[in-house]
Amino acid sequence: MSTYNEDGTWKSKVEGNQRASSAGGTKAEQQAQGRQMAQDRGVEHTIRKLNGQIGEKNSYGNDDSPPKG
Repeated sequence: MSTYNEDGTWKSKVEGNQRASSAGGTKAEQQAQGRQMAQDRGVEHTIRKLNGQIGEKNSYGNDDSPPKG
């Protein structure tokens, strides 16, 4: 799951899909949409900065390398 900006529009997209699952609004609004979709699917949510660099990653299950402890 990724939240990113494309051509001035914030979007959230499930990895593997061709098109965004949600688009429009502010970055914060799309982050919330993307977070909810990632939680529902139990996947990682990557939030990209305006320049495309990864700004944040959050995992909601199915980790390949869960923390030890």
